[in-house]
Amino acid sequence: MSTASARILVAEDERAIQLALSGLLRRLGYEVEQAHDGAEALRKLQEGVFDLVLTDLALGEGPSGMDVLRASKEARPETPVVMITAYGSEKVAVQAMKSGAEDYVPKPFDNDEIRLVVTRALDRTRLAREHRLLLERVTRDYGFASLIGAGPAMRTVFGQIQKVAETDLTVLVRGESGSGKELVAQAIHQCSPRSERPFVPVNCAAISRELVESELFGHEKGAFTGASARRIGRFEAASGGTIFLDEIGDMPLETQAKVLRVLEERSFERVGGNRPIEANVRVVAATHRDLEAEVARGRYREDLYYRLKVVEIVVPPLRERLEDVPALVSRFLERLATRLGRDKRTMSSRAMARLAAHSWPGNVRELRHVVEQAAVLASEDVIDEADLRLGAASMAGAKEVAITSFSEAKRRMIEDFERRFIATALERHGGNISQTADAIGMVRQSLQQKMKELGLRADGKS
Repeated sequence: MSTASARILVAEDERAIQLALSGLLRRLGYEVEQAHDGAEALRKLQEGVFDLVLTDLALGEGPSGMDVLRASKEARPETPVVMITAYGSEKVAVQAMKSGAEDYVPKPFDNDEIRLVVTRALDRTRLAREHRLLLERVTRDYGFASLIGAGPAMRTVFGQIQKVAETDLTVLVRGESGSGKELVAQAIHQCSPRSERPFVPVNCAAISRELVESELFGHEKGAFTGASARRIGRFEAASGGTIFLDEIGDMPLETQAKVLRVLEERSFERVGGNRPIEANVRVVAATHRDLEAEVARGRYREDLYYRLKVVEIVVPPLRERLEDVPALVSRFLERLATRLGRDKRTMSSRAMARLAAHSWPGNVRELRHVVEQAAVLASEDVIDEADLRLGAASMAGAKEVAITSFSEAKRRMIEDFERRFIATALERHGGNISQTADAIGMVRQSLQQKMKELGLRADGKS
């Protein structure tokens, strides 16, 4: 939906204002439906779909603008509603905002003000829709099961992918082993204008020091002993697409200098060659190492570090997003069933509770291995606790959770996540509750109530 093709419902009982609003919006290219009172507005909401609702708070006899707001939010929560308010009704407008209104415009208003508010509301809706489509595209079209996530941590990652995908900026993806760094890189590539060109992964830790430059840049015939023919390197193979430099923290210092040159000059030479080759590639790098510490120890070039860290995306470990475990388990079981050509197996509540208690040092990769192993070896269609093969690190937590119901285990898991998430946010903002509430998208009073429920002080301590 482009904002200029949006369909808008205008609910206004004053004929002159309604005609003026409708005329302005049509001149701006919008399709406009009119409602002369609250009852007609409610009927039109039932009969059709709108991209924006613009309603007066006072609509004469019958249903009010607040009724229109509530009906719109019940029918299509994502549709923005902008309220028109009379002088002196600011308190009611604030209440409308708390009830889900996108914005409000006080009377008297001018055309520029209406144009700005409507455009802003539709733009926010468009971005939200594009974000949702991105998530669907990532999980459906490209099968990035590791990127499933409903919590704040993964929503942040998805938002960052959306923002950087359309650019050509260099991205540094950080996270523990098994957390899904390569899948983030693939998502960036597949959602970018380069998606039709190659995605070329390179594990810098798996290539010997002697061959790493030949692997990256290629070599000419006779460049060294055994170079019997010209070879195309990974940068050249990725031309027009994306090169993913995994474990970039393990790259030798001498190679780091050449990668830095590629990033700065956008060209390279094959080993043994002297002809510059254009590096028309997007670079995404990843590491689990503390590059700042490596720079301080002299084992990593500071200039390369800053060239790689144009945009940084941090993939959270699985233990910090345990609320995503059930969805990940379901996806793994579904994909395994498809691969094996048999019915999908399910996980018992006791088994799921056991998984929810695990610390997952191997992150999503470990979870996938455990789930697939259990699905293959289980003797029944429902995978039970006894079918799971988990490390000893999880036993203490598993013993406590295994005796509870799944709903209780889930409640504990979510409560633990909320406590850690809010404590971290409070610490980040120095205990300032107002700043913390704004940063995590909560109302101050709601945050205070949640802190009370979790037993948290302003310093994030229990």
